[in-house]
Amino acid sequence: MAKVLVLYYSTYGHIEQMANALAEGARAAGATVDVKRVPETVPEDVARNGHFKLDQQAPIATVNELPDYDAIVIGAPTRYGRMPSQMAAFLDQTGGLWARGALNGKVGAAFTSSATQHGGQETTQFSIITNLLHFGMVVVGLPYSFAGQMTLDEITGCSPYGASTIAGGQGQRQPSGNELDGARHQGELVAKTAIKLFG
Repeated sequence: MAKVLVLYYSTYGHIEQMANALAEGARAAGATVDVKRVPETVPEDVARNGHFKLDQQAPIATVNELPDYDAIVIGAPTRYGRMPSQMAAFLDQTGGLWARGALNGKVGAAFTSSATQHGGQETTQFSIITNLLHFGMVVVGLPYSFAGQMTLDEITGCSPYGASTIAGGQGQRQPSGNELDGARHQGELVAKTAIKLFG
């Protein structure tokens, strides 16, 4: 059975919700799924004063366990149109895996969030996808088989590059049903691709 890791960083819980929806979609497609997060690098007092969501259930991932998975889906909010330092710091520790080709041929995907509708979601996804391609991974996006990304009835995240949500400038907007459906759909596609490649 294909093993999928949904690996995320979430400051206020929006990406955490999207990660769990992605995991639901991957499990529904028949994969074994773990949801893990990268370590917080902000000092705890700063995080508390900034109202970071520190009670997240997902365990902390380690770099050395990444080769144990057939597929890795990486989610992080945007920071000025790129991934945040917490996720970058984690991925920067993967040089040894890259050097020995430990992730070559595995399945990868990206998802994100931003404060505003045009807040850098696609460039953030590409900042993640760039890493996946350097690892030699097969990238799965969110094709238009998820028709929800074409709706004009509501403001929504999601694009062909991956699932996404819009959080609002103060984090006041939670992921919509449509955005969570997009995440589930992407999780399903990742799992189905991994199952085709690895059984």
